[in-house]
Amino acid sequence: MKQLGIFQYFSIENITKLTVWINSFGMIGPIIYIFLWIAACVFFLPGLPVALLGGLAFGPIYGTIYSSIGSTLGCLTAFLVARYAARSMVEEWVSDNEQFKKIDEGVKTQGWRMIMITRLVPVFPFNLQNYAYGLTKIDLKTYAVVSWVCMLPATIAFSFAGGSVVSGQGDLTKTLMYLGVAAVFFVLLSLLPGFIKKRHKV
Repeated sequence: MKQLGIFQYFSIENITKLTVWINSFGMIGPIIYIFLWIAACVFFLPGLPVALLGGLAFGPIYGTIYSSIGSTLGCLTAFLVARYAARSMVEEWVSDNEQFKKIDEGVKTQGWRMIMITRLVPVFPFNLQNYAYGLTKIDLKTYAVVSWVCMLPATIAFSFAGGSVVSGQGDLTKTLMYLGVAAVFFVLLSLLPGFIKKRHKV
């Protein structure tokens, strides 16, 4: 992907171009955006520009909805690839990875709580998590629900941050309101890792 220059295109600097590109699809823009999220999860593309893009292209509310759907489907796609489609290849990727061993052991001892810990505490790369969990004994339904819930605060924060730029244009009250919501969730995200580390001794 790096050789193709895709990583460079999916960057904060190109967020305006990405927004114009998504909007050019009209009514099917949300579908394209959801598939973009799936591609980001499967091919290890940066997630931050995609998350902000939802708010910029669709506003904070719909941006949150589409981003939540897309990121969850992306996580599930990578999970299923690891579990069924390319298990041996993924096993080779993580065979000597100490962090994966901790996740695997954590799933055995803590179950769904391990998903919560790794989603909210940045101890393991997000996209690699999706593949790693496919190799564990965690069931698909539990993985989907816990991942969705734990990703939601970040989804709201980035969607409202991006949405404040577009939906708030010409309306200072709206801009401040959207930025305020984003700020609340960013603060929540900054506090959660410390709480979880203390509670679960990560």
